[in-house]
Amino acid sequence: QVQLVESGGGLVQPGGSLRLSCAASGITFSKYAMSWYRQALGKERELVAAITSAGGSTNYAGSVKGRFTISRDNAKDTVYLQMNSLKPEDTAVYYCYAKYGLSRHWGQGTQVTVSS
Repeated sequence: QVQLVESGGGLVQPGGSLRLSCAASGITFSKYAMSWYRQALGKERELVAAITSAGGSTNYAGSVKGRFTISRDNAKDTVYLQMNSLKPEDTAVYYCYAKYGLSRHWGQGTQVTVSS
């Protein structure tokens, strides 16, 4: 059974930081490209950041570039999203996504709320 379990979300003040984690099980993690998506209330889900299977390449949405960093530890089957300089507009449910060929999996999401 495939599971992607996100953690690390919560309430943070503007300008603060959070680190999200997504722990995978039931897949050969090192084969999968991993991404973080987010969905704000009333909006479509959007790609935030992505990383290749070996971690050699990353890409980011323009709105988070320079503030967020995606990384992975294939020995721990975990992908991370370090979020700095958070803004109220970063408020959303953040989802982990795994992709390898036709195999695609989503996590259940973790809420991030940026508010004073």
